[in-house]
Amino acid sequence: MQEPPRPANEPDRLQALRQLLILDTPPEERFDRLTAFAAQEFDVPTALLSLIDDDRQWFKSRVGMDQCETSRGISFCGHAILQDDIMVVPDVNQDERFIDNPLVTGDPHIQFYAGAPLKLPGGQNVGTLCLIDNKPRTLDDIDLAILGSLRDLAVEELVRREQGAPAP
Repeated sequence: MQEPPRPANEPDRLQALRQLLILDTPPEERFDRLTAFAAQEFDVPTALLSLIDDDRQWFKSRVGMDQCETSRGISFCGHAILQDDIMVVPDVNQDERFIDNPLVTGDPHIQFYAGAPLKLPGGQNVGTLCLIDNKPRTLDDIDLAILGSLRDLAVEELVRREQGAPAP
């Protein structure tokens, strides 16, 4: 297993995340609707809106995951925020970064991961909208476009929330 490296803009990224004033807040319908839709649309057992803090990934919204956070060191999303494109791992057993990850070898037995980075207007990737399955799978171009659109909606809601605007 490889721990995710820190992005070059880590101090700015963490500052932008903390300015959202969202960490450790209660669930919100605006985000729960997105993860519920993603889980149903992609027929996956788990969909998460994950925010990557200094030493943990915290789930603002979750479907199919009991935990509200995990260590950043074992997070798939910590890898996904290193890029702007959607990170897809069709079969974790074919990827050295994750093959012996405790989230693979134990609950929730991840076998597939797709994470769309949540890029704020300032350019910082603060988390992901991600899909998790317990069996290998692939996403086609239409799937990637849908996941990208859902991610864009999540970012819009993060910005709207930060600005104090109510959910539509």
